[in-house]
This record gives sequence, structure tokens and C-alpha cells, in this order.
Amino acid sequence: MNILKRFSIKTQGFSDIINITENVQNIILNYAPENNGIVNIFSPGATGAITTIEYEKGLLSDLKTYLEKIFPYNGNYKHHLAWNDDNGASHLRASLIGPSLVVPFENKKLLLGTWQQIVFIDFDTTPRNRNIIVTIIV
Repeated sequence: MNILKRFSIKTQGFSDIINITENVQNIILNYAPENNGIVNIFSPGATGAITTIEYEKGLLSDLKTYLEKIFPYNGNYKHHLAWNDDNGASHLRASLIGPSLVVPFENKKLLLGTWQQIVFIDFDTTPRNRNIIVTIIV
């Protein structure tokens, strides 16, 4: 049996990192029909990503710093020419990290490491309202 739920978050863009662990955990607690299974967290759209990280101020800053070295926002991207926009780096960053994550749960509790949190990262160049899709699979 699969259960599909959604929630929305407001973001600021430019690699805004939002901890969504509690949102996902609450969906499992409230809607998982069994104690054990997996949950898939997915971000529709081409400029957002889902991953895990230790949600600590220094590490969040480091992630943003090194992504800027790989794909700088002010880079000269062919995507800008194709669509007359400014978010080529946003698309590349999102492609690198990916739009989804699968996490097991046991006794309706996410099986994350001690310091591991689930995060959504908005790489776009404007604030947005983002939808996150959570699928519980038991």
C-alpha cells in the first residue's frame, strides 16, 4: 500500500536550505498504515533538490560556498540565452544533487543518522512557494 501526501514551503532562492525532517516525520506518524517501510521525498521542478546534511550553520555555509565554486550564479550559461533568464546555475545545482531521496522508517521513526537531517534546497533566483511530495511505501 502506498500513501501520497504533500506539503508546501516558502523559500528565498539562491541556495536556501530548509530542514524538512519534521514535516516528513509527521507525515509518517500520521499516515503510515504500517510501522515499517520507506518514504520517498520528491521535489517537482527543475531548480530544487532534496538531500541530507548535518543541519549546522557552518556546514550549510560551506555547502553554499562550494556549490558557488562549482556552478557560480553569475556564470555565462547557454541556458540564459535559450530562455532569456538567469537561472542556469540553479538547474545545474539541482541536477547535481537530485530531486528525491528515499529513507527507511521503523516503528514510524525515520532511520536517520544522529546528525542527519532531510533538507530541501531552492537553487532558483527568486523566492518561491515549493511543493514537496512524500510517498509512504509499506
